[in-house]
Amino acid sequence: MGISASASDVAGLYEALGLGLFALETDLRRVRRREERVLSASAEDPGGLAVAFLSRLLLLQQTEGFLVRELHVRPVGSPPTSLLATALGEPFDPARHEGRIEVKAVTFHRLSVDLERLRARVIVDI
Repeated sequence: MGISASASDVAGLYEALGLGLFALETDLRRVRRREERVLSASAEDPGGLAVAFLSRLLLLQQTEGFLVRELHVRPVGSPPTSLLATALGEPFDPARHEGRIEVKAVTFHRLSVDLERLRARVIVDI
């Protein structure tokens, strides 16, 4: 299973990847922006940063049951080697949130992050 994303800027690309992760797991239209979480990620290159960021978001979901509806990402560096993000969402509620696919891990397999074209592809383990 994979996530493909494109955007008009680097921040938007990482935001789209993050929202794509949660779209695999549930219907984002049913997730409310009730709580905020702040997180960061870093890596040596943009691809590694995508994996680190998505892994951090996945950990948030796995440990707190937190579903993300909206992301605000601030990349640091050019090309970015770290980012700061604010995630808006709420804990999983089985009465309102459809459980789709359980993502177990984010992988480097066939990873592609192209900052010039603002496109990315990340494969996840389910």
